[in-house]
Amino acid sequence: MRSKFVSELQAMHEDLIQMASLAETAISSSVKALETMDETLAQKVVGSDHQIDELEKEVERRCLRLLLQQQPVARDLRSVSTALKMITDLERIGDQAADIAEVTVFLCRNRDFQMPEGLREMALAAVKMVRGAIDAFVEENLDKAHEVIGYDDVVDRAFLRTRDELIRQVKQATGSAEQIMDLLMIAKYLERIGDHAVNTAEWVVFFLTGAHKDAQVI
Repeated sequence: MRSKFVSELQAMHEDLIQMASLAETAISSSVKALETMDETLAQKVVGSDHQIDELEKEVERRCLRLLLQQQPVARDLRSVSTALKMITDLERIGDQAADIAEVTVFLCRNRDFQMPEGLREMALAAVKMVRGAIDAFVEENLDKAHEVIGYDDVVDRAFLRTRDELIRQVKQATGSAEQIMDLLMIAKYLERIGDHAVNTAEWVVFFLTGAHKDAQVI
């Protein structure tokens, strides 16, 4: 019985890592498409979002089977609980990467706009945070998880600079209002991706220590 449980737990873990990898690829590709104005790459990101959604459902099914049939305790229970929490944030990272890609498609068709420097910084920081959170989970590295959590301020500060720059462009009429709104939407998506990366890192902390800021020790 224990052998079957370990096998099912490992399968769940592998699916979760694959989902995390796809989410990381999605945000990395969407940011690259934005930086290079690559409409083909942006379309590819939009088209691949369903793969993350399907893996979310599969991991959820595996977790529920483990909980209902095996009744795990201690570290095994934390592993299943962590997976159930992480898939929500990973799925949203995938969704928001696709949202960025969709906006990028429109921007590609009229490139006469000024990209705020803060937006570039946000994009790089968001990719770094997602990658760091996933590495922390795969490597079971508590230090990396805490590093991601602490890096959230970088994204937040860059968002404020980006917002202020875009507001200045509106006031000075130095760009298309529609494109400025598109860029502001992208900035908001990147801010949310940073938040989801932090959530993921916090659940890694929970998995490794049993402690979470919103949960009792298990």
